[in-house]
Amino acid sequence: MKVKICGMRDEKNILEILEEPPDYMGFIFYEKSSRFAGDMPPKVMELIPAYVGKVGVFVNATQGEIEKRVDTYKLDLVQLHGVEPPVFCQLLKERLETRDISLIKVFNIAEDFDFKTLHPYNDIVDYFLFDTKGKLPGGNGYTFDWTILEKYSGNKPFFLSGGIDPSHISIIKKLKLKGLHTIDINSKFEKTPAVKDFSKTAHFISELRKVHPRVVT
Repeated sequence: MKVKICGMRDEKNILEILEEPPDYMGFIFYEKSSRFAGDMPPKVMELIPAYVGKVGVFVNATQGEIEKRVDTYKLDLVQLHGVEPPVFCQLLKERLETRDISLIKVFNIAEDFDFKTLHPYNDIVDYFLFDTKGKLPGGNGYTFDWTILEKYSGNKPFFLSGGIDPSHISIIKKLKLKGLHTIDINSKFEKTPAVKDFSKTAHFISELRKVHPRVVT
């Protein structure tokens, strides 16, 4: 099981967090977000080692905008957090194919979520991300009932997101959900928007590593 720290943009904070590195760092390219990273100098990405995947988070962005951010910030993965239909994802995947970019599609989970909704995306994207259904496209700050994911029978690995905080570590270490690939943390580990508390992130990552040691490939 891996860890993604999302909502990064501050150079000093990135260097600090890398002292106990996650598997992925997420950068939000959605202008309405308080963690918008679009004004971050691209050279900041050079500080991040190759074994930490750089994820660009987009909400209903155009394909051209996504491609521009991918090239400018040397992203490794693209996370689609809006209402992007399968045909959009397919075309984007084809346009990004030469760059070897992995695609993550986000779905907001509620008690009545129909997992058949995933089927049209299954052969297109590389990962799903399951987040809390709320008024905002991410960043709602609370969890959903993770037992709903016991109904997931697909073969696509997924990221688990939505209001995860340091107190959840004991529960997460025991999770046996089929396909669970990465734990996605953000606002509950912050001092201020886009500035993470290193002591919280480091403790969370080191505790998870006791059960799931880091594998660098």
